[in-house]
Amino acid sequence: MNIDEIAKKLAGLGLPGIILVVLAVASAGSNAAIVAALTAAGGPLGILGGIGLLGLVGVVGDTVGAYGIEAILKAVYSERTKNESIRALVKEINDLPISDELKTKLTTHVESATHTATESEVSEEPRTVEIVYEDEEVAVEA
Repeated sequence: MNIDEIAKKLAGLGLPGIILVVLAVASAGSNAAIVAALTAAGGPLGILGGIGLLGLVGVVGDTVGAYGIEAILKAVYSERTKNESIRALVKEINDLPISDELKTKLTTHVESATHTATESEVSEEPRTVEIVYEDEEVAVEA
């Protein structure tokens, strides 16, 4: 069996299968060690949780493969800019274990997301601002 045949068989297993193979190699092929690792990974759900985690890893891996890690990270950080400070997100991006090129792209994307407004945010109508002092109400148009 040559390396190409091994690579084809590993590719057929998908990401969960590869993780299982790594567990088997790390445990020297011991079934008890593989079961213990799956049980530990499953947390309170035990071995069923570990097997479910392998399935989840497969789904996430397929999604990342379909869209690309850059597109997924940009979408996640675009959503997070709505609720979190840009400075904190940029610091987090710089601490990620990814390439400098991807860090630069994400930082540029996050910083540019704050300067653009969607059509729903830009309104042609004047806004009415209501200022309330204790029992008094005053309406001011801006």
